Amino acid sequence: MDERTSEERLLVERASAGDVPAFEGLYRAHVDRIHGLCLRMLGDWQQAEDLTQEIFVKAWERLGTYRGESRFYTWLHRVGVNEVIGALRRRGRWQDRFTAPGDLPEPSTVRFTEPADGVDLERAIGGLPPVARMVFLLYDVEGYRHHEIAELTGMAEGTSKANLHRARRLLRKALHP
Repeated sequence: MDERTSEERLLVERASAGDVPAFEGLYRAHVDRIHGLCLRMLGDWQQAEDLTQEIFVKAWERLGTYRGESRFYTWLHRVGVNEVIGALRRRGRWQDRFTAPGDLPEPSTVRFTEPADGVDLERAIGGLPPVARMVFLLYDVEGYRHHEIAELTGMAEGTSKANLHRARRLLRKALHP
């Protein structure tokens, strides 16, 4: 176990016992990564800021459920993904934003602006239809498998696979016109 891991375990133990400064240390160590996760999945800076704070409130409330079987960030990441998906559902946007695989635009109809100095992958990902973007990020960036995405989102595994396929096609088209 490296020094950073043992220091983090100590912070988690202290925070679990109600030590607010220890939790602040965990917050500072992970806030940027959690905000990045929210920003990629939501595509909106302010919503990502708000949800990042909500995720850390949930983490504080649920800290007693962290069993230490994985790194703290792995647990926190899962809390974050669940909260992003829950926020979309609570705000009534999940169904509004859901795009069935057959309803996604064909690559030829999706237009991305060319960045001045080469390829802008973040902009291309941001231009994907919301559910295709979420599936792409969960699968290709975050490492979830289709059965896990189906469990998290309530969509069928086949729908997850179709959205990933379409997202990749749209990205290829956007990045290599």
